[in-house]
Amino acid sequence: MSFTAPITLPGLTLDLHWYKRSVFYEVMIRSFVDSNGDGTGDLQGLISRLDYLQWLGVDALWLPPFYQSPLRDGGYDVSDFRAVLPEFGTVDEFRELVTKAHERNMRIVMDYPLNHTSDQHDWFQQSRSDPEGPYGDYYVWSDTDDKYKDIRIIFVDTEESNWTFDPIRRQFFFHRFFSHQPDLNFENPAVREEVANIVRFWMDMGVDGVRLDAIPYLFESEEGNGEGEPPTHEFIKELRSMVDLEYPGRILIAEANQWPREVAAFFGTEEEPECHMAFDFPVMPRIFYSLRSQQSDELVRILSETTDIPDGAGWGVFLRNHDELTLEMVSEEYRQAMYGWYAYDPRMRSNIGIRRRLAPLLDNSRAELELAHAILFSLPGSPFLYYGDEIGMGDNIWLPDRDSSRTPMQWTPDRNAGFSTADPGKLFLPVVQSLVYNYAQINVESQLAQSRSLLHWVRNVIHVRKAHPVFGLGTMRVLSTDHESVLAFVRSYEGSGTHFGDQAEDVLCVFSFAHNPVSVTIDVTGHEGAALYDLFGGGVFPTINEDGTLTLTLGTQSFYWLHIGSAGGRS
Repeated sequence: MSFTAPITLPGLTLDLHWYKRSVFYEVMIRSFVDSNGDGTGDLQGLISRLDYLQWLGVDALWLPPFYQSPLRDGGYDVSDFRAVLPEFGTVDEFRELVTKAHERNMRIVMDYPLNHTSDQHDWFQQSRSDPEGPYGDYYVWSDTDDKYKDIRIIFVDTEESNWTFDPIRRQFFFHRFFSHQPDLNFENPAVREEVANIVRFWMDMGVDGVRLDAIPYLFESEEGNGEGEPPTHEFIKELRSMVDLEYPGRILIAEANQWPREVAAFFGTEEEPECHMAFDFPVMPRIFYSLRSQQSDELVRILSETTDIPDGAGWGVFLRNHDELTLEMVSEEYRQAMYGWYAYDPRMRSNIGIRRRLAPLLDNSRAELELAHAILFSLPGSPFLYYGDEIGMGDNIWLPDRDSSRTPMQWTPDRNAGFSTADPGKLFLPVVQSLVYNYAQINVESQLAQSRSLLHWVRNVIHVRKAHPVFGLGTMRVLSTDHESVLAFVRSYEGSGTHFGDQAEDVLCVFSFAHNPVSVTIDVTGHEGAALYDLFGGGVFPTINEDGTLTLTLGTQSFYWLHIGSAGGRS
């Protein structure tokens, strides 16, 4: 889709599809920088590091919940959607963050857990104490706990039921997640209006996008399974219509841990769009599986599935985030293999997944870290990085729940890793001090001083990706190879003709999961006789044969991004 005139916000000129070419960076405010020495990261701390993120090449920041909360679920249990948690700062400081980010041509995407609230939220307190009052029907209440029997329990290791008895109202309330997070009743028009107004509140402040947390679970019925039911999609269409009309250029991101065809439903259609973006969950565990099994077949299969999505829609791809590495989208055999490779200690597991950071998952292997990132940055969709992964930060499996991978960002080898001036015992979580990932060795300052560091490597890949619109806007065709360890695909882009001046381009991406060097023959039919050039250094590679085949040699766990020129010459 092209447009005739750019839309302008303070500090930004917006392409309506800016998100399709963006590199996102998930930053937990609590974990990034402590500006006032209280041991907890805050908004002013994040503002002080915007220049670093701009240097890295980040286009948009994804902020997990920063609202008022009792913090029983990392802030996803919200007690006031219009207030900032005091230890993070104020609403005015958040407004300053948005302004300062826009000045650096970076955007802000915030998390919105709209499915539920904390049981400390004023709505719930009034609903339980005054069933006939204005908030009495804001939640899903029942006299019994035997409704919705086909709706599965998500947190199987902590919850025995989706219903909890409330001793004040003398009824059961429904919850898809923890029992202290009652689900809102989206059947109630007042609730739907509250949700729309909360989105308006933050977009009026300049927020560029909203990640709709746990989007499939808004509506329940006796006939369905409570996941992506028709009324849920109808509500998202209404919300999208409001955003497009009142806030053009802002986006909605669907967080739905489901198969691509099911997730694609949250994009809607060309005529009735829903979310602009959605996370691609099934690809992620298969990347890790391929790294250990040395087999690319499962990854090839999932990437070969064609999922028709509207032109304006885009996938969000990732390796890790603040949650566990979920294994819901794999078979039991697959899951046990992953546990054996990546979570051999039971402390490394959480729910149906693995609670580890990227570098420890890959045993701090530089080759695997580079290979995994190279896949991430070349897949269709926008890559989401997790704070600290750009320097190979470690985790702490001795901490409870998912805190193992939410420790303070490691900036310097100094006290508290440069995160805070507080007494070390006052930090919200201790900095990583393990042998391999000690903050004295793994930190931004030391890696800035080393030209061959992981930080400089990741920055280079980001900037190469940004220089080639094919990665953000192009199609993908998975290719046949004669080696079980090799994944190959072509990214193709016809050029847009917009004011960006995007050029048409084809790029061949080849990845070897083998633990030793391999030779592979790839079927690149359609590009017979084309010249190949390395995107990173411009080196000349063998020309594709006249029969459409290409033979390459790859080192241990290595990759190529090759520009496909015209037949018989460079283009």
